[in-house]
Amino acid sequence: MRTSATFMQKGRDSDSGLASDETLTPAGGPEDGGYEHSPTPLLTWRMFVMGVLVSMGGLIFGYDTGQISGFLNMKDFLHRFAQRDASGNYHFSATRSGLIVGLLSTGTLIGALISAPVADRFGRKWSISFWCLIFNIGVIVQIASATKWYQVALGRWVAGLGVGGLSVVVPMYQSESAPSKVRGAIVSSYQLFITLGILIANCINYGTEDQVDSRSWRIPMGIGFLWSLILGFGILLMPEAPRYAYRKGDVDAAKRTMTRLHGVSENHVVVAKELREIQEKLDAEQEEGRVPWYEVFTGPRMAYRTVLGVSLQALQQLTGANFFFYYGTSIFRATGLDNSYVTQIILGTVNVVMTFPGLYFVERFGRRKCLITGALWMFVCFMVFASVGHFGLDKDSPENTPEAGVAMIVFACLFIAAFASTWGPMVWAVIAELYPSRYRAKCMAISTASNWLWNFLIAFFTPFITSAVDFRYGYVFAGCCLLAAVVVYFFLIESQGKTLEEVDRMYTMHVPPRLSSEYSAPGTTELGSLRWEKSKRTQAQADSA
Repeated sequence: MRTSATFMQKGRDSDSGLASDETLTPAGGPEDGGYEHSPTPLLTWRMFVMGVLVSMGGLIFGYDTGQISGFLNMKDFLHRFAQRDASGNYHFSATRSGLIVGLLSTGTLIGALISAPVADRFGRKWSISFWCLIFNIGVIVQIASATKWYQVALGRWVAGLGVGGLSVVVPMYQSESAPSKVRGAIVSSYQLFITLGILIANCINYGTEDQVDSRSWRIPMGIGFLWSLILGFGILLMPEAPRYAYRKGDVDAAKRTMTRLHGVSENHVVVAKELREIQEKLDAEQEEGRVPWYEVFTGPRMAYRTVLGVSLQALQQLTGANFFFYYGTSIFRATGLDNSYVTQIILGTVNVVMTFPGLYFVERFGRRKCLITGALWMFVCFMVFASVGHFGLDKDSPENTPEAGVAMIVFACLFIAAFASTWGPMVWAVIAELYPSRYRAKCMAISTASNWLWNFLIAFFTPFITSAVDFRYGYVFAGCCLLAAVVVYFFLIESQGKTLEEVDRMYTMHVPPRLSSEYSAPGTTELGSLRWEKSKRTQAQADSA
């Protein structure tokens, strides 16, 4: 392990475009003459276009999530796929609604796991196009459904394969392409587009709910084709992720992509530094040989990171956000609202608007502070929501307690605001930064599969649980939010402003999470390392006192 701020590369330097036996110090150092030191732009137009286009994968997920909540209350959808009781009314049983909503998540879980070998074998951008095709097949199966509810469920399962694959490969492509100073915001834009998809679905559902025939649900469902077509064909016009291209031997393409995304020349010190770090990691990995699958647990500090990634993705679901997004229409109908679709639009708007500050917060305040603050904020909101719903709302005649209904909607909005600006976007960014290139695809697949597993469990069991314990279900989510704050505080290292290779080094060096914000990995600046050492000594003195 190198501890000097100076990097020396021999052997394959000619492949990376760096002179053999050339010494490189970080930008601004006295010994890096010959490299350009001009300021790098914060965001180039190419980076912006890439971020927007690839984030369409999030819009596909969000749109599919938002539309199903409205379908369950549409008359034609009920008449075709629900059960009819003795009085002639149509309704979905807890089992049937749970399967229709939840089977998407079982598909996404499988798709997430399969996505790792596909992405490593065929590349990031071709994988994205492939998973868009799978999603479209699932939509076709659903639209073709006439009266068989299980055909809708099966179509959602197939569509889920595509959504699950995209949920791994899209953040992976973004993290391997974006410059470190905007990487958190770029990857977090995946969540922004999830929220945008949910809102668009809510608005379209509101516009078609009065249709008396299948247009009420087939039109919103068919529009889902548009998003996957844009992404599936658009990604083919984009370059391959530079880190993947470099590892596959296409060094020139990787260098060219980096210079364009950074908005600098090929001779800029930022590009040279990142190429050098990638080469060093690749050389170390090649010395160790082929990677067996179990090294995601036995590799350097990998068991720690794999379990942490699985836990963070699970906790993102266990915050309870999808409790509102999947069943929001039904939940707020129970509070006495005449048109609960309007409330869904309100929640969706809050979700979208508050994700924008999250893109700023992630780079301004860092990952740890935002995630801890957001988890505590959501804990308070769910405690109030559950308490008012259980103790203050007349569940038999909600119109008798309008104040309780209003309070629940307000705190639901406050909860969504907290989730949208912290745990919604930032977990995707953290997971994309957590693993070294050698294990990234496999570990992101495993951790994202955890997200989809809990997504399914919440979607399937929510109708059963709420029918048994009503709004006290919120106390479970409140407890999980509190646990989420604890996990981040004790186990997550701050990765703000660091390259993926530097983040990997911090984990292998066992940098304490509580002190990680003050740390600069070796190879960046000696001053940063000294600052961290001083912080570490101060913390040790405080602990001994």
